[in-house]
Amino acid sequence: MSRSLALALSFCFASAAAFALPAAGQVDADAGAGANAGAGASVEAGPAAGADPRIDQAAPGADAPPPSPEQIQAAIDRGVAFLVADQNKDGSWGTPTQTKGLNIYAPVPGAHGAFRAAITAMCIHALIETGAPDRDETAAAALRRAEDWLLDNLGDVRRADATAIYNVWAHGYSLGALAAMHQRTPESESERRSRIAELIAVQYDRLTRYEAVAGGWGYYDFDVGAQRPAASSISFTTAAVLVGMADARDAGFPPPEDLVKRAADSIRRQQKGDFTYLYGEYLKMQPMRGINRAGGSLGRSHACNAALEMWGDPKITPEVHAECLRRLFDRNGWLSIGRKRPVPHESWFQVAGYFYFFGHYYAARCIDLMPEDQRPPHQGRLAALIAALQEKDGSWWDYPFYNYHRQYGTAFALMTLVRCR
Repeated sequence: MSRSLALALSFCFASAAAFALPAAGQVDADAGAGANAGAGASVEAGPAAGADPRIDQAAPGADAPPPSPEQIQAAIDRGVAFLVADQNKDGSWGTPTQTKGLNIYAPVPGAHGAFRAAITAMCIHALIETGAPDRDETAAAALRRAEDWLLDNLGDVRRADATAIYNVWAHGYSLGALAAMHQRTPESESERRSRIAELIAVQYDRLTRYEAVAGGWGYYDFDVGAQRPAASSISFTTAAVLVGMADARDAGFPPPEDLVKRAADSIRRQQKGDFTYLYGEYLKMQPMRGINRAGGSLGRSHACNAALEMWGDPKITPEVHAECLRRLFDRNGWLSIGRKRPVPHESWFQVAGYFYFFGHYYAARCIDLMPEDQRPPHQGRLAALIAALQEKDGSWWDYPFYNYHRQYGTAFALMTLVRCR
């Protein structure tokens, strides 16, 4: 299929979060019918200049005082309660329901199998990090059901078809969850620990199979549809996978070194001089396109910086993190204004809603990498932003995505807040 035909067909598609699922799709491929951020769009190509007064307002919580440890814990408890109540009977999270007029391009059944596995892995990781299962029997039972589902179903996740490679999100996010599961599982449950270790090895194998030809990972291959994806490496997808690999490495399961090197090199090729990052390598000839400018990179800079530092890049220093965090807080309105918009990339700088909690979670991972005495100011500002956006039912969400958005948003928010306590 030619790229022009693919783009024409995909004009009715949207891309998932996370995945930045939190997911996402290549900018042109997920522009969607009626989107204002088409090819060549710049910062002015979002809603008409001056048409939305929110552009001149701070993001919710931006000027709020840092919440107290008790307030942070209360927000975490409400988020955990939401996940426990929302869990599917089989132990997973998320369903392919709640469709709208413009839906994510999701070939069935493979795409939804990948979405559900990725989101279930994220919810598992979040529950473990909150410590709720160690204090509450209901949360512990929910976690056990979820772990059982992941152990039984993750091995079946595959590429949806020749064009959609959403399974990379499931492989990447499951690594962090499996690592946390293995560390939490007592040695007396040796068979369970062995199953977890085997699944980690399977994820490395699948990520090797679905690696882009130039290294790193993407999630669409509209050009060729080859067995080895001809997909462009997408900066934040690759970063999310590398962070998951670092979590698994730290739990005693190192990934193939050459796979990591090629992925990290693909991110470096997309790095600009101010430590912002291109959306994907396919946009390398358009470095000043709206989504590739600093405002468009707010939701992915931290994922890329965290991934590179975790894999030994000496250029990513505490000073780099501090500057990128300052931009995130000072310019948070650019991300917030895209939040909950139903069409990806329709906002200024072609920002899509699903970058919001994704971006803030990886900002929290960057804070974790800074010296301990430098963390508190950033933790306080980050906690204020996230706590202010909790919904009445205890969830968080940033983009309407079938029935997966509240689950992934809540998982990201919980894993952010636990790093702000």
